[in-house]
Amino acid sequence: MLEQKLQQKLLQRLSPQQIQLIKMLEIPIMELEQRIKKELEENPALEEGAEEEEIVNLADDDDNDYDNDEEDNPSDDDLFDNQEKEEVNSSKDDDFSYEDYISEEDQDETPYYLLQANNNSKENDEREFIFSSQESFIDNLNHQLGFLDLDKKQRTIAEYIIGNIDEKGYLQRDIEQISDDLAFNLNINAEPKEIEAILKKIQTLDPPGIGARNITECFLIQLNRKPQSNAVKNAIKIVEKAFEELMKKHFDKIQRKLNIDKEELKAAISEIQSLSINPGNTYSDTYETAINQVIPDFLVEIEDGEIKVFLNSKYSPELRVSKSFQEMLNSLEAQAKINKKAKNDKEAIQFARQKVDAAHWFIDAIKQRQNTLLTTMQAIVHLQKDFFTEGDKSLLKPMILKDVADLTGFDISTISRVASNKYVSTPYGVFSLKSFFSESMTTDSDEEISTYKIKERIQHLIANEDKSNPLTDEELAELLKKEGLNVARRTIAKYREQLSIPVARLRKEL
Repeated sequence: MLEQKLQQKLLQRLSPQQIQLIKMLEIPIMELEQRIKKELEENPALEEGAEEEEIVNLADDDDNDYDNDEEDNPSDDDLFDNQEKEEVNSSKDDDFSYEDYISEEDQDETPYYLLQANNNSKENDEREFIFSSQESFIDNLNHQLGFLDLDKKQRTIAEYIIGNIDEKGYLQRDIEQISDDLAFNLNINAEPKEIEAILKKIQTLDPPGIGARNITECFLIQLNRKPQSNAVKNAIKIVEKAFEELMKKHFDKIQRKLNIDKEELKAAISEIQSLSINPGNTYSDTYETAINQVIPDFLVEIEDGEIKVFLNSKYSPELRVSKSFQEMLNSLEAQAKINKKAKNDKEAIQFARQKVDAAHWFIDAIKQRQNTLLTTMQAIVHLQKDFFTEGDKSLLKPMILKDVADLTGFDISTISRVASNKYVSTPYGVFSLKSFFSESMTTDSDEEISTYKIKERIQHLIANEDKSNPLTDEELAELLKKEGLNVARRTIAKYREQLSIPVARLRKEL
């Protein structure tokens, strides 16, 4: 049965502006730069530059250097006052403007007070990031095709094959699929045998291993291009006949299967270990390293023993509401009061008002983001003062999001967003903010230590283990227990995976 009734509810809902602000806290500095550029393009009421009041203040600072000439020369404030008066007078008479009273030579010169500023700080220092420029991996392979004996049809097929090679250097399409693609897309009839022959020629290009369809073929291409010593020949046999056993490091099975002794196996495996799993990466390592340069969001410097924290504002320009746009809005509103029936004026006023309000909100959001980030980073530096003073990772203390939240007064979710994808540049290198957070563990002597120290100890034990008989997770747990660290086997496995260290069986060496 349907019925009507009154009900009161208390709900909390985020406004679209609040949602946008939350998203802005998460993005790193380079994404923020793109966000600002997009807003500048879409909102005509927003423009780059400091507010005019700030420019006047800068002029006041510069004027202090000329105290002796105050009686003879007008101050910068007088210059601005005169300019404002002239603008008011010019508004009364459309036939004249203050520019009519200035000579052409004066117009060509920019006043010194607009060229100087005394508000430079550490975050405004010029920091150049150099990126390498080189031809692409595919372009390099196509260039090498010129050294092969190919006719026009074969060259077209070869270029199509290269177009299906991924960044690691592997061919991602089957020969039969390539044959069908050539027939449907390029109207070229090519039998799989013909395509296979052209592929073999591509596989002779550099770097060795290019054009392979799987890892075994990649290894064989590289091994066949080496001088055919006994070790290389045994390596070819292992890849062809015992590759699965090699991946599982069942060395005893390989010896029995191929009838070779331990020394021969060791020499063959040494040859295999020298091969490249992803030959395409050999070409692009330098380029990828440059492209993946990290741009820090924070700068931490030590001056006279004092730790100072700055925001990297190089990629976040100052913003202001356009004065001309604001004046246009004021003019439209004044006209609307006179002519209240003008529908087009009302729509224009509504549009302009929305853009001005959006510009004000965006500027406030940027400022709030900067304040939140700077306050959070200062709290992290305060809690990890020993590390930022000495640069020793072993000095990192246990710290969780709640510790920073309690110190700053922000919500834990806000701290999490600030720490996400953010980096800080220190005198000891660039670090992720998340690397400063770790849980604590109590030792047998009731001492609280960071889980980072436990991971560091696991790394040390594995680095010094007997590679012919690597330590298992259970053995690592026992060794840590003897040192007063009661860490479960599952926890050891979790930390080992976080450190990208394989299990004991895969760490085994001859």
